[in-house]
This record gives sequence, structure tokens and C-alpha cells, in this order.
Amino acid sequence: MNILVTGTSRGIGKAIAERFLKEGNAVFGIDLCPAAIDHPNYTHVVRDIRDGSPLKIPMPEILVNNAGTLEEADAIDVNLVGTIRFTERFLDTPTLKSILFIASASARNGAEFPYYVASKAGIVGYMKYLANALGSRGITVNSISPGGVVTPANAHILESETLYKAVLGETLMKKWAQPSEVAALAYMLTVENRSITGEDILIDNGEMLKSNFIW
Repeated sequence: MNILVTGTSRGIGKAIAERFLKEGNAVFGIDLCPAAIDHPNYTHVVRDIRDGSPLKIPMPEILVNNAGTLEEADAIDVNLVGTIRFTERFLDTPTLKSILFIASASARNGAEFPYYVASKAGIVGYMKYLANALGSRGITVNSISPGGVVTPANAHILESETLYKAVLGETLMKKWAQPSEVAALAYMLTVENRSITGEDILIDNGEMLKSNFIW
């Protein structure tokens, strides 16, 4: 299959691309940064997802929207508006089977910066809209909302013993997820799954559930 993944130069997006390559697919990656994957079935395009110029790649069977920014000034424009406009380029693709968005646990609990939170919450809402719009065509549309993940974007936490201990203390399992875990869930939802649609799947080691019962 032809798989299109945005934000493939590091972290979750890179892990997702590598998982699809491992399964024998052709993967096309979009990122502002140079390629970080060297594989005969991988094609890299240096591109901002907001760039509306033509993409010279085959139409995908699976679209994974992972690209995003943590910068507050650009969060709505990139994470929400940019992702929606990028996705709309492929909605009429006759081969399309599945669309997946990488959102954030912050979309549920509001536990980060306001524009970032709003951008990710908007993506979850847009995902549900698309699931309604595309369901009659048999296209699944879902999102994954990671909590803490061990990626370069979180280096400032991972490299601080104090901060890392504090964030792990907010989870039930006392750990963060690896990018490969998110990639495995992404593969299941887009390839193996044919009946789950319109769902936002949380992967946060129990952070959202954690509570202290006082009697």
C-alpha cells in the first residue's frame, strides 16, 4: 500500500513511518526537516503541510496526520488549520481506506498551553466530523491522543531528573510511552481495524485516570 505520513523526521511520525516500512509498504513522508529514514521504499518530501502546491506522489490508501508544532504562535495555523487543509487534498481519493490523526491527551484535560490545547481539541472534533462524512465509503477515521512520549521534543523533561521524576509520578504505570507503541496502535487502527471509527484513543500510561481517593 501507499502510506502518507506527515512529520516523519523524528519522534512519533518517524516511528509510524518505520512501522509501515517494516510491513512492506511504500511510505511517503512530509516534513520541514530533511529525511531521517534511509529505506528503498521511503520517499521524503521537504514541505510545510500548509504549502498548497501540488504533491507529486501516488494517491495514498492511508493518511497519517502527525505533523505539528509546540509553538503557541503557530499552533492553530499548523496543527489545526494546516492539518485540515492538508487532509482535504485527499478526501476524494478513490483508494483511500483510512485517515489517522495524532492529537494529544491535552485535548482532553487542557494540561498544556492554550493555543496548543485548542488546536489538538479541534483536531479531535474534525476527526469525528470526517468519520461521519466518510463512513458510507468504508473509510475509517480515528485519532490517537498520546500523553507523555519519549521523543526529542520532550528532551528538556527527559534530561532533567527532577522534571522526569515529577511527570512519571503523574502516571499510574510510572513511565512514558515509546514512539514504537504509538506506531503499533497507528498500524492497528489504519490497517487491521475495519470497524472502529470516530474514536480518539488515549495512550498515556493511566495519567488521565490517576486520582487520589480520600475517605
